Amino acid sequence: MKLLYRHIFRQFMTSFLFASIAFAALFTLITMVENLDEFFDRGIGISGIVWYYLLALPSTFQITAPVAALLASILTAGRLSASSELAAIRSAGVGMSQLMRPYVLGGLLISGINLLNASFLEPAAAKEKISFEKQVLNETRSGLHEGTNIHVIEPENRIVTIESFDAKHLQASKVTVEQFNGSRLISRKDASRMVFDPAIDRWIMQKAAIRSFGADPGEISFSTGNDTLNLLLSIQSLQELSLQPEEMNLMQHYRYVKEKMQAGFPGLDRARVKLHAKTALPLASLVIIFIGVPLSTVKKRSGLAAEIAIALFIGFLFLGMQKTVASLGYNGIIEPWIAAWLPIILFLGAGALLYKKAAS
Repeated sequence: MKLLYRHIFRQFMTSFLFASIAFAALFTLITMVENLDEFFDRGIGISGIVWYYLLALPSTFQITAPVAALLASILTAGRLSASSELAAIRSAGVGMSQLMRPYVLGGLLISGINLLNASFLEPAAAKEKISFEKQVLNETRSGLHEGTNIHVIEPENRIVTIESFDAKHLQASKVTVEQFNGSRLISRKDASRMVFDPAIDRWIMQKAAIRSFGADPGEISFSTGNDTLNLLLSIQSLQELSLQPEEMNLMQHYRYVKEKMQAGFPGLDRARVKLHAKTALPLASLVIIFIGVPLSTVKKRSGLAAEIAIALFIGFLFLGMQKTVASLGYNGIIEPWIAAWLPIILFLGAGALLYKKAAS
């Protein structure tokens, strides 16, 4: 039995490796054809182009891994079925659950690698890739970064507005702090510059104009001078405001979403969907195997080309569904966790039905 498992596992992983390389080469070739003229127009050499597309590989492998796993499972199980090996295995008393073991082991290995990729390698590569685009291609991306108004809702009815933030030098400009009592404004502080003082772990609002408003409309007091400010957002979170979600590792992304939700930041749906997707998408390679193997255990007259076509159709159907449902989550139509996990749940249900049918 161990020899059989090793044989199936080796065939499955070999097929997955070749499929992943083929998809990566195809995706790279397509994007390279689109962008090659721009690279040469900007005087970027071959080494720069190669480096740019190497940085895109972790993301490409992450996206295409479910399709590659499905294709590998269909081809491996299909070969066993076509050569009558599967019939001999089943007649020897090997059940469907036993037959699935090497595929599940391979799926767990692929999902584990994908999870590490999504958590660490892909964000690091994305950060370098975006930096390359900014410095060499002069491209910018939308999001919270230096020069964008930042609004933080603090505890005890306090609102902090920062017009621009320099993450490198830990300083901000045009800062406003408004303190409310219910709906009534009781104080406002304005400073053209704010710097962080690590000695006291506080922000210093330099030459702040401080206004206090009494209960009567005309009761206003005014003073100037430096003032300290303790923000709910940590220094690390403020430094990460210039990062896109795809540039953050899993822990950074979790902390980013958690602290920004606590600080009252609006429009976090996209970041929350991407956070859930970092754990959901790696598991797709395992889930989709439960569709591929049962689908190929029935001996068919169709050849290799038909099996590849079926695998590609189902695989890209999953990717299309994942993109469509994610866009619903980005726009707040459905909950972020549902947007990330719904395609996985639906395909897991389809796999369970196919598995039950193949096992009977």
